[in-house]
Order: sequence, then structure tokens, then C-alpha cells
Amino acid sequence: MAAGEISEKTDAAGLAALIARAAGDGGEGKRGLPPVDRWNPPFCGDIDMEIRADGTWFYMGTPIGRAPLVRLFSTVLRKDDDGKTYLVTPVEKVGIRVADAPFLAVEMNLSERDGEPLLTFRTNVGDVVEAGEEHPLRFVIQGEHDELKPYLLVRGRLEALVSRAVMYELVELGEVCDVDGVEMFCIRSGGRRFAVMPAEELGALSR
Repeated sequence: MAAGEISEKTDAAGLAALIARAAGDGGEGKRGLPPVDRWNPPFCGDIDMEIRADGTWFYMGTPIGRAPLVRLFSTVLRKDDDGKTYLVTPVEKVGIRVADAPFLAVEMNLSERDGEPLLTFRTNVGDVVEAGEEHPLRFVIQGEHDELKPYLLVRGRLEALVSRAVMYELVELGEVCDVDGVEMFCIRSGGRRFAVMPAEELGALSR
């Protein structure tokens, strides 16, 4: 196997070491993250790695139990315009599976900035993100029970699904506001209003 090449026989620790070396060679971007958006390596196939809906990472069918490994992998994730998610280094790009969103927002803090509410989220891999212009919230209602699923843009095209416990806290902060002449149930943060759903449909929502 050539230096830097990833194969299914590579264990998670070996894969992490490879990524750490490659990311170190490539320098760091803002917030100390590798500049994966500037790397354009060749695609080297898919590997048996999956991020499940609850945020748990699996490699070759086995949970990756070491949080530092998961954090390292998360720093070189990139979702491209083909809709697929990859681990990216300066030398290669490999595809992984993501059941829902790659990150999970597990904690939320409400504060105030310039007289406006500011919601700050922490993800399961340690990102701290302020919801606002650069990091919008979006809301999906799906399933036969009309389940509400909020998502927060973390970076690039990568989102965090807001965990169910945090979602309850988030909905409690909602208010009815006028959006283009329609009464909408909205969440405010960072000077932005994020529409959840028409206010008249709020009673039918299953939380």
C-alpha cells in the first residue's frame, strides 16, 4: 500500500494517524480546523465508516469509542455538492456513510448580543456554534407523527441535528412573527428569524 493510501484493512487508529499527519502538513484554517475546502485530492473510494443518526461513529461495524479519534475525523469531514460526505486530506478523499447529519447538537445556551437573543450550540464533537447569518437553523417536519427536526449549519455543507432534549428547549423560545404577511412560528438568534412552521399548524405538531 502506497504511503498515505487508505484501505479497508487500515484500522481506526492507523487511519487517524494518517489523517493527523496529512492535516498537519496542510496547515490549519480558521478556528484551528484544517482547510479541507481548499484541498482537491483524488477520490480513493469509499470506506466502511458510518455516522449513525444518534451521532455514533462506526468503523468496519465497530463503534469508535475514543472521543479524540472521533473529534479528529470530524475535523476533516467535507460534504461536496454531490451530496456525499468525505474524509479529506491533502493527498486523498474517501467516502463515508452518514445516516442523517454528521454532527449532533447536544447543548444550547441562550444569551444576548446587541439587544437580540443569541443561541449558542455545542456539538457532540466539540464545535461551538452561534446560530445566525453564517450558521442558520432550518427545520424539517417529517414522518407520520409530524416529528420536528431542527438542523444547524456548522461549516461548509455540514449540519448538526439538534438533539431531542435540546429541541424541546429550542421550541420553548419560539414566538409568532409575521413573515411576508403570514403568521409563522419562529426562532430568533444572532439578528435572524428562522421560520419553523405556519403558526396555525403549531397545534398539530408532535414533539
